[in-house]
Amino acid sequence: MYKIGIIGNRDAVQGFMAVGFAVREVSDAQEAAKTLHAMTKSGEFGIIFLTENYAMQLEEELTRYRDLPIPAIVSIPGQEGSSGYGMNNLRRAVERAVGTDILFGNDKS
Repeated sequence: MYKIGIIGNRDAVQGFMAVGFAVREVSDAQEAAKTLHAMTKSGEFGIIFLTENYAMQLEEELTRYRDLPIPAIVSIPGQEGSSGYGMNNLRRAVERAVGTDILFGNDKS
């Protein structure tokens, strides 16, 4: 069975320990990248959540994992709130998979 992991700064990820996520606290994008690579390489994780602030900085790095079935790397809002980055990536992934935006239709908000 695969684990669920989360990468982000302390304030954003601390609460996820209570629900059993493998929490990795990082302090900058470079540390987030190293942690992401280690978690991916381990083969233990089915899903890795990454806070939007780091996902935006690591967009180029994330492209290498985009077409892999496992792990799914999902960006989530951090303590600052959502920038819309994660939702836009989800929209693009669905469009790639099914050929159209079935989640939001014409609503681009």
